[in-house]
Amino acid sequence: MSAQLVASSLALVLLFAAGTVRAQDPVKVAPDHFTVLLENERVRVLDFHTDAGVKIPLHSHPAYISYSIAGAGKTKFTSAGGKVTEPTAKTGQATWHEPETHTSEYQGTGSAHVLLIELKGQ
Repeated sequence: MSAQLVASSLALVLLFAAGTVRAQDPVKVAPDHFTVLLENERVRVLDFHTDAGVKIPLHSHPAYISYSIAGAGKTKFTSAGGKVTEPTAKTGQATWHEPETHTSEYQGTGSAHVLLIELKGQ
C-alpha cells in the first residue's frame, strides 16, 4: 500500500471519528434526562433533570446558554479529550457555553434541573 493511500485512509478515519464524537445528541444518549421543549431553525430548548452521582454519557452541544432552575453545587464535566472541569452553579444562574463535547456528573446534593438553550447555525 502506498504511503499516500495510507495517509488518505487515516485522514478519512480521523474525520469520521471526529464527526462521530461531535454528533452525540444529548437527547439520544440520555433520553431519561433531556427533553426537547422547543425546536426550530434557530434554537433548541432542552429541559434537563438529573440526580447527584448520575453520569451522563459523552454528548455534544452547539453554543448554548444554561439556566439553573434548581440544584446548586458542582458538576464534573469531562471533555472528549479528557480535560476535567468542575464549575459550581447556583439556582437562578445563567451561563454562556461555547460548543462542546463532554460527559457530565452532577455532584451537588439532591437533584438538578437545568434549562439549556442551544443556538443553531453557530
